[in-house]
Amino acid sequence: CPVHTPDGTPCGLLNHLTVKCRVSGVPDRKQVKVIPKALISMGMIPVDSNLYDPNAKMFVVLLEGKHLGYIRQADGVKIVDNLRALKIAGKLPEMLEIAYVPYKEKGQFPGLFLFVGPARLMRPVRNLTFNQIEYIGSFEQVYMEIAIDPAEAYPNFTTHLELSKVDFLSNLANLIPLPDYNQSPRNMYQCQMAKQTMGTPCLNWPKQAGTKMYRLQTPAAPLFRPVHYDNVGLDDFAMGTNAIVAVISYTGYDMEDAMIINKSAYERGFAHGSIYKSKFFELSGTCYFARNPNVPELRERLDNDGLPHPGSRLEYDGPLYCYYDTEQSIYKVVNFEEKEESYVDSVRYCGSFNVKSPRMVCITLRLPRRPNIGDKFASRAGQKGICSQKYPAEDLPFTETGLIPDLVFNPHGFPSRMTIAMMIETMAGKSAAIHGMVHDATPFRFSEKHTAIDYFGKLLEAGGYDYYGNERLYSGVDGRELTAEIFCGVVHYQRLRHMVFDKWQVRSTGPVDPLTQQPIKGRQRGGGVRFGEMERDALLAHGAAFLLQDRLFHNSDKTQVLACHKCGNILSTQNRMLTRNTGRFETAPEICRLCGKSDELGQIEIPYSFKYLITELASVNINARLNLKKL
Repeated sequence: CPVHTPDGTPCGLLNHLTVKCRVSGVPDRKQVKVIPKALISMGMIPVDSNLYDPNAKMFVVLLEGKHLGYIRQADGVKIVDNLRALKIAGKLPEMLEIAYVPYKEKGQFPGLFLFVGPARLMRPVRNLTFNQIEYIGSFEQVYMEIAIDPAEAYPNFTTHLELSKVDFLSNLANLIPLPDYNQSPRNMYQCQMAKQTMGTPCLNWPKQAGTKMYRLQTPAAPLFRPVHYDNVGLDDFAMGTNAIVAVISYTGYDMEDAMIINKSAYERGFAHGSIYKSKFFELSGTCYFARNPNVPELRERLDNDGLPHPGSRLEYDGPLYCYYDTEQSIYKVVNFEEKEESYVDSVRYCGSFNVKSPRMVCITLRLPRRPNIGDKFASRAGQKGICSQKYPAEDLPFTETGLIPDLVFNPHGFPSRMTIAMMIETMAGKSAAIHGMVHDATPFRFSEKHTAIDYFGKLLEAGGYDYYGNERLYSGVDGRELTAEIFCGVVHYQRLRHMVFDKWQVRSTGPVDPLTQQPIKGRQRGGGVRFGEMERDALLAHGAAFLLQDRLFHNSDKTQVLACHKCGNILSTQNRMLTRNTGRFETAPEICRLCGKSDELGQIEIPYSFKYLITELASVNINARLNLKKL
C-alpha cells in the first residue's frame, strides 16, 4: 500500500499489504507436475532435446529457476494465453505466476518465467478474455496490460481489469473518507492515528484480561464513511464520536492546532474513555485468599474471600486483597500502590481446580479517563490537535436555532494542510444528519463534472441550509451577530490514547546517577526532564547566562573540590584527615601531594561531570591543570 507506511526513517521500508492481497502457500504437487507436460504439448522444446536450433529466435522457459526448455519467440504470447486458460480452469495451480518478458533492446533478459513457490504476494484481477478472476504476481504485472477503469479497456490490447479502483490501498487506508481529496502525508498520518484511537478493542472486552486495553465509553458510527466500513463490520468496533464543529478563530485558545471543547458536551460524556488494566496475583505454597475477621475495617473494602468488591473504588495505600499465610499463621494485607483513580471492574480466579496448584487471581481495574486539557484528538483527515480549553457553553457562539458546537476548530489549520476531505466531510455529515442518511465516502467517487461540493451543497439547500454549509452565529459573550458567516457541520473525531496523565513529568529533588551525579532520566524513576543541546543553544542565543548556570550547574551536578592554586591540579589534593600519633588522634592539614604546599589550597565549585572527565583523562596518562587565581 503506498499510503499505509510510517513517516520518518522507516518510510517506504515498513509496508502493509493491500486489502485483497494474498500470500501464496505450498502448491499441489500433482498440479505442479502438469506444468512441464502442458508446455511440451504447446510447443516447448525440452532442454535435453536435440530439436533446439541455436540460430532460431528462442526464449528460455524457467520454472522456479529450473531450466525446462525453449519456446519460439513468435509463439510466446499464444503459450502464455493457453497457460492462463489452464490456470483459470483449475488444471494448474491457482497461485501460478506467469511472467512473460518480451525482447527489448537493452531491456531485461527475455523469457518465460514461472513461479509456484510459497510466500509470494498475489492479488486478484479480472481476466477479460475469460471474464474470470485470476491471481497475478508482482513480477508479471509489469508486463501485462491492466486497465483500472472499464472505459479505458481497449479491445485486443487490454487483457485484464482491476476489480476496484481502491484495491491498491490497505485496510486502514480504505477507511479514510475521500483520501483522494487530501494531501498525501495527511493520509499517512491517519493510517498511523487509526491504530492509536480509543475505540472498541473487541466485543468480549468484559471477558478480556489484557495488560492494557483502551475503550471509548460512547462511540458512534460515522455519518460519512467508505463502503469498506461495512465490508469489515467496523460499526461493531466504532473508533470515534460525531461532533458538531464550528470553524472559527474564537478566543486565543485555538492557536496552533489546539481546539476548544464545549464544557457541557464534555459533561454529557463527549469522548469519555476508560483504560482496563489486569493484574495477576499468585500465592505460593498452601496460602489461600481470605479476609482477616479480626479487622472489622476490612469488611467495607474486601469480601469474605479477601478480594475486593467488583465496582468498588480503590484508594492509594488502601487494601487491595488479603490472604492467609499458613507458614507464619497470620493474615497479610496487600495495599494498592497506584495514585490514579481506579475501580475494580472484575475479579476472577485463574488456574485449575487442583488443590496442589498455586492460587492465582486476576483483578481487572477500570481507570476512567475523561478528556483533559492537553489530550490528543484527530479527525479522519489527519488533522490532529490537542484540547486546549473546556469552554462554558454559555460563552461559545450559537446558531439561529440555538445550536452550540461541540468543538471549535481554527480555520488556519486548513490552508497549509490542504485537507479538503475534512471540509467535504463537514458538509456531508451535516446533510446526513438533516436527511437521516449515511453518505458514501469511497475514494474516486466524484469527478470534475460531478463534484462533491455540488452534490452535498444541493442536499444542504434541500434541507433549508446554506449551499456551502455556512451559518450565522451569535456571540456567546454579548449576543451580537458575528460579522462573518461560520462554516459548521458534523465531523467524526477520534480520541487518541496520548493523554497528559500518562506523560506529565515534574521533579524538584530526586535520585541522581552514581557516576556523573546528574539527575537520572525516566518518568517512572522520578527522573528529570532533559535539558539538551538545543535548549542550551537557545539560552546562549538569548544571552541568559545566569539561567544557563542555574540549569546546568546549580540544579545539576554542582560539587565542591579542593584545588591547588600553584599547580592547578584538583586530583593531587589531600583533604584534612585524622592521624594517630603516639596514641593520640591529630588533624593532618590539607596538602597538595605534588607541590607539597598546604597554604595554596582552596575550595572551588565545578560540575561533577568535569571532575569525572579529569579523572578519566588521568587514567590514560593525561594531566589536566586549571589556571586559578585568588579573589
